[in-house]
Amino acid sequence: MTEERPLQPPADSPPPPPARRQVAVALRHERGDPNLPRVVASGHGAVAEQILELAFAHGVKVRTDADLAEILAAVDVESEIPIEAIAAVAEILAHVYRANGTWNERASASGTEPAGALNLKPVDRPTTP
Repeated sequence: MTEERPLQPPADSPPPPPARRQVAVALRHERGDPNLPRVVASGHGAVAEQILELAFAHGVKVRTDADLAEILAAVDVESEIPIEAIAAVAEILAHVYRANGTWNERASASGTEPAGALNLKPVDRPTTP
């Protein structure tokens, strides 16, 4: 009878990637506000858990996107989201609007924007010298 041993990776294999710490970012965007969403809370580990607990306790919709959360966690609290994150955040806001029943699919499909719908048209923003 042979004893079964767990398989071990070859000695020359790279070490496994470090486990990701939990990260949470809270955004705020008021319907009809032409400004970009703002980061209102951000944290890793225990702080991320507190952000999530508060969100769940207050009925705030939560969406999991680890890569986007890492990008937004680098943004200062009370700052607008970076331009590079607009498409991903717009997708999340559209999901939230649909989940809340505030997204009008017929008006969106017809090309007219319902009140509070996301305006995804490019906006000229002043550049800083």
